[in-house]
Amino acid sequence: MKDLQYGQGSGRALLLDLYLPEKSDKPLPLIVWIHGGAWLAGSKDGGSPALQFTAEGYAVAHVGYRLSGEATFPAQINDCKGAIRWLRGNAKSYNLDSNKIVAWGSSAGGHLAALVGTTGNVKDLEGTVNDLKESSRVQAVIDWFGPTDLLRMNETESDRRHDAPNSAESKIIGGPILENKQKAVKASPTSYITKDMPPFLIMHGDHDLEVPIRQSEILVEALKKVGAEVTFIPIKGAGHGIGGPQAIEPVRAFLRKVVAK
Repeated sequence: MKDLQYGQGSGRALLLDLYLPEKSDKPLPLIVWIHGGAWLAGSKDGGSPALQFTAEGYAVAHVGYRLSGEATFPAQINDCKGAIRWLRGNAKSYNLDSNKIVAWGSSAGGHLAALVGTTGNVKDLEGTVNDLKESSRVQAVIDWFGPTDLLRMNETESDRRHDAPNSAESKIIGGPILENKQKAVKASPTSYITKDMPPFLIMHGDHDLEVPIRQSEILVEALKKVGAEVTFIPIKGAGHGIGGPQAIEPVRAFLRKVVAK
């Protein structure tokens, strides 16, 4: 089902696509896929590694969200949370299990998936894209090579200046990142970690020069510090992008563990 409207923002409809298995005799666990693209490109209309899981009994939603050229943070997390509230509120209509929702994204989408996971109880980021009162909490997060602490992007080797005034990080917060540090902190998943975190699967190529693997390590360390459940899988030799069985099999195992059928 294409172009289901979950809310409205910046004067336009906000849309998602929902893919369902052909048959199901019970409510479906739901994977919410959040696309990447440095928060300034990409769309819900592309493919995703999540789609293959419809053959294994999962529903998959592709969320469209406002990019940085249209609206700055927190519009993006407002949209993702609004989409999850809408999906939960319409769970019966689409035979979804509202207690089994997993956020999964890559790169900028990984950042937003992680942020969804760490801000389940942060009312300030819920936004007003719709007026549904359902929770935006998810039961698990899969973060593929996403930024996690925007002010620490340059700690290790990278092929770009993440703190430059025209960087993707600066564009998402609406100004030079070094001059808007509080906004950068607010946009970082690591700023919201508590003991009440869902399970995380974090995967990252150890040769990633766009989003350094150190970003995932920072999030892993913070989650472990509060006793959260986290699985970290570095992908040896991989750059900014992972795939194939070495990437999918850990996801499959994680889903089976955290979203028991």
